[in-house]
Amino acid sequence: MLRIHFSDVDLARTKVAAAPDPLWEAAASLHRLQARRGRWAYAGWYRTARERMQAQGLERLVRGVLLPLYPRAAYFPDFLTPAQGVGDWDSGAEALLATPPRRVHEEITLLDRTVGAPAWAARLTGLKERREFVRVLRTYYEAVVLPHREQMLARVESERAARRHGLLDGGVEGMLAGLAPMMRWRPPVLEVSYPKQAADRDLYLKGRGITLVPSYFNWGEPVAYADPGLPPVLWYSLLHEPEARRPGAGEPGRPLTNLLGRARAIALHTASTGATTGEIARAAGVSASAASRHAGALRDAGLVTTVRNGPSVLHTLTPTGAAVLRAALRPAGEDTGRGTSTRAVPPPAG
Repeated sequence: MLRIHFSDVDLARTKVAAAPDPLWEAAASLHRLQARRGRWAYAGWYRTARERMQAQGLERLVRGVLLPLYPRAAYFPDFLTPAQGVGDWDSGAEALLATPPRRVHEEITLLDRTVGAPAWAARLTGLKERREFVRVLRTYYEAVVLPHREQMLARVESERAARRHGLLDGGVEGMLAGLAPMMRWRPPVLEVSYPKQAADRDLYLKGRGITLVPSYFNWGEPVAYADPGLPPVLWYSLLHEPEARRPGAGEPGRPLTNLLGRARAIALHTASTGATTGEIARAAGVSASAASRHAGALRDAGLVTTVRNGPSVLHTLTPTGAAVLRAALRPAGEDTGRGTSTRAVPPPAG
């Protein structure tokens, strides 16, 4: 677990990024290529990504250059996703190129010690080599990530709307309380689920605040820098495994069923963590065409939003839909005024 400690000043300086982080999305998409978890949510992207890499002759560079530096493991270098790049590729690329050679060397050494690094990675201390690396990374990004920018923007904007709702209702603490299930706000600490292989640690913001960055391609646990001295940034996933897949979670409860009907209530419940039409059909036990009609009715009512990803579509809740679902699932008498890849920290040196 990662425990992030806030002061009053830190709460005032906490913000949610206004747009996807290009260098981070490139990193997270490379993690998607190395993992099977969550493939249902990116099925269309997987197919088109591989097609585009083949068409542009990028497969060898991705396997030999990019994947070794972005392992889906306990650690990958912090300098590859600079805080200055949140929302802007050019700023991030400039910051990556400006990384002091000593820091590049230290982080590549740490990568080698924790999960292994290719021999050529040591040459990234040189500016010429880093420029060539950034060129390769940008070619990959433009080929397989940038074509999905509209989907990323739609999801990030939907997430920001949900955070604004929490902010208006309960201030920054209300916004933080709404980040469940991967995070839990226990004032003045935000508890963050971290990979099992990572040791527990504490991050003290010390008046710096933190930037929360919703990520389209991140899957699973939120991710922070391994180095606590860097500007605090926390990337977190917009997509999660649907609750309806867990035993007993497919039925959303009598109040919502009475309001919407069983199949439509299950559709709303399943969309709470992002679901394709096929996922809704399987959860509700209906045909794909019936699931599509139910999703369309919920969309017309302003409860879900739909983003097309190739031949597939992904349904997610709007802030209104999330509010309806929360109200329906809240136990009777509960107080409504309170809320309730992974780059992990490497093991200590020495």
